[in-house]
Amino acid sequence: MALSTPATIGGGTAADITRALTKRTIDVKSKVVEFLLLGSLALTLLVLLILMIDLIQRSWSVWTDRPWSFLTGTLNSQNAAAGGIGQAIRGTILLSIIVVLVAFPLGVACAVYLEEYAGRSRFARITRINVRNLAGVPSIVYGILGLAIFVKAMGGLTGGSSVISGGLALSALVLPIIVITASEALRAVPRSIREGALGVGATEWETVRSHVLPAAAPGILTGTMLSLARAAGEAAPILLVGAATGLLRTGQQSILEQLQGGFTALPVVIFSYARQPSDDFRALTAAASLVLLVVVLLMNGIAIWLRNRYEQKW
Repeated sequence: MALSTPATIGGGTAADITRALTKRTIDVKSKVVEFLLLGSLALTLLVLLILMIDLIQRSWSVWTDRPWSFLTGTLNSQNAAAGGIGQAIRGTILLSIIVVLVAFPLGVACAVYLEEYAGRSRFARITRINVRNLAGVPSIVYGILGLAIFVKAMGGLTGGSSVISGGLALSALVLPIIVITASEALRAVPRSIREGALGVGATEWETVRSHVLPAAAPGILTGTMLSLARAAGEAAPILLVGAATGLLRTGQQSILEQLQGGFTALPVVIFSYARQPSDDFRALTAAASLVLLVVVLLMNGIAIWLRNRYEQKW
């Protein structure tokens, strides 16, 4: 009588199944998609690199001849040798500060209400749809809004065509984006954190303030920095609001007078210099564009650092 072996009682079949399950197979479709995505990333970075190299070459004369006077000089569309971006840098900083002070608290407050209090009500659904639609509205429309409301209707408070009006117009532009990103960050917080806080006796506001918002802070800050980078690079809204494209004299003004007076910004200076036919102004345009590109890249880099530094794993 023959002895029983693993193969005769099914052991061979189990071994075949194990080998089939652990065998490495190549997923051709996944590899193709991965290659296409990697190629798209490489192409994007290549375009960015070519753009930066081209701007550096075009503006090389500015950086070698008068880098400091260019970075601290005033807007001058008549004399390229005296033109600079010092006023534009200050204007961009002031506009960014106003955007942070206005759009950030309003956007986060709106997101908290929609995600933590409004629930699935009809009003909340309509508001979410409108916010997402507003995020896709062209920037020039927000410029028209700023001209009609902040310059004309509220000119007595804002000073008309002023830094305040420009900052409010940019705040309206990025507000829907901050609401959307903050809502997504709040939605990503596990429900168990809310239930745990409520279970030990915390009120709804205490739960949101002490548990939900700190957990969602990395996503909220990342969205805010990306929104701020977009606001810093927008030209259409502040052009319609009345940013100066020619000679801008500020003199010895107080902070309030500067906020309610004429202003300019980096995108506006680029627009102003690009309209001039001289080769010297073309070099100024390239140099100003390079500075704006570096500023936007730095803001995006800060957003990535905040996300990686404070990101929490659930």
